[in-house]
Amino acid sequence: MSSTIDSRDGQDDSQTTRRKDEHLRIVLEEDVRHRHGTLLDGVRLVHQALPELDLAQVDLSSELFGRRLAAPLMITSMTGGAAHAAELNRDLARAARRCGVALAVGSQRVMLEQPQTRADFAVRAELGDGLLFGNIGGVQLLELPLDRVVGLVTAIGADGICVHLNPAQELAQPEGNQRFRGVVDGIARLVERLRGKVLVKETGAGLAPETLERLRAVGVTAVDVAGAGGTSWTRVEMHRAREASARQVGETFGDWGVPTAFSTIAARRILGETACVVASGGIETGLDCARAIVAGASIVGVARPVLLAWHAGREEGVAGYLERLTHELRVAALLCGARDAAGLRSAPRVYNGVLRDWLATYGWL
Repeated sequence: MSSTIDSRDGQDDSQTTRRKDEHLRIVLEEDVRHRHGTLLDGVRLVHQALPELDLAQVDLSSELFGRRLAAPLMITSMTGGAAHAAELNRDLARAARRCGVALAVGSQRVMLEQPQTRADFAVRAELGDGLLFGNIGGVQLLELPLDRVVGLVTAIGADGICVHLNPAQELAQPEGNQRFRGVVDGIARLVERLRGKVLVKETGAGLAPETLERLRAVGVTAVDVAGAGGTSWTRVEMHRAREASARQVGETFGDWGVPTAFSTIAARRILGETACVVASGGIETGLDCARAIVAGASIVGVARPVLLAWHAGREEGVAGYLERLTHELRVAALLCGARDAAGLRSAPRVYNGVLRDWLATYGWL
């Protein structure tokens, strides 16, 4: 697939902008998927031949952060500062509004480096009263005053902020951070300041039980597991690296991470029934969404398939993909005998394969 990503004419071509452009080009053009999968196929749903439901009766509406969604879906963070970010974000916001799903923008770090890019993230008008999240990196909490981080939320009229964790990617990135000590304290301060309106997310390597315990201890009640099985950002960085040693790190750790299915189960088990658990990482179909919800997700996130849909058809392409995803999820719910998303979460299931091995290791069978 060829890319149409171009640089901003006449604008400052910062290191952050160049890196984001390279990231999107690589995701579109290269094979950067985890080889071992999400393990969602290890969540076997039990077919109900007598559901006693009409498809039109299946209600997928959900509530998250005080906003009502037509379906428990989110377009998760993809880019912050790429050359075409404004066009992408506005198209995504319009599609999200049409389909009644949540939206998280990419990293707003570039807003601090290049204030003129604020308009790239200001999509509240396009999204209407939909659910919107800002975004900042966990390592940036070590560098930025708390007021500046909070300002990123208010600047775009967001309902909360994603704090993304990506140590594996950073260590594979030629210009990446190598210092992560203190991030937990930074998250704790932000959670207190924003009264819990913080969604802590990984970026494709998942959240392990030990990490989830640390987050719970500092008051985090919302996570996006972003598990292994989808885009491998260590492999993305491998394609960016110029030196052989750096490329080797990306290749060696290309399949590093906690699979999406196990990370979702762990998040629900450790954070409790009232927590918001977003399952993302390798989600492509409505059946994937259903399996993730049965595993414990409150809402399911998609990124790369949305990017591909946007690349092929802009707003209409994204809306079409989200409509298909919603329809498939509704079909899966009916076939499980579930009238709504809450019913789907409690639907019968069988865990098998490698997922069962992960569960057994933690004594969760």
